Amino acid sequence: MAFGGGFGAWLRFLVGRAWVAAIGPVRASDFPWGTLTVNVLGSLFMGLLVGWLARFGSHGEGTRLFLAVGVLGGFTTFSSFSLDIVSLAERGQLGLAAFYTGISLIAGVMSLFLGLSIMRHVA
Repeated sequence: MAFGGGFGAWLRFLVGRAWVAAIGPVRASDFPWGTLTVNVLGSLFMGLLVGWLARFGSHGEGTRLFLAVGVLGGFTTFSSFSLDIVSLAERGQLGLAAFYTGISLIAGVMSLFLGLSIMRHVA
């Protein structure tokens, strides 16, 4: 599990670096694009994983723990999400903080449903 968590954290770091490379450090620090990206993708991947395990079997508890708790637990960042909201609010950007909270929750939940739906329709 620890190796999976480290791998997930490394992937999260790469997503953050990709945003900085894509839009520059100033714009990347204006909005938590990296955290939003990993939380939405992590929700999608969790839906895919849960759907896969339900459809095709777990292949052992160790596999589930490694992927769900380790990799995806290290990849997603709820504590960073919370910090981003507070940081936006403390900068006086209450509307942006509310938008970020709403879009993160809605997109995350929708992505998980999408992942489950995809796996339910896999032949």
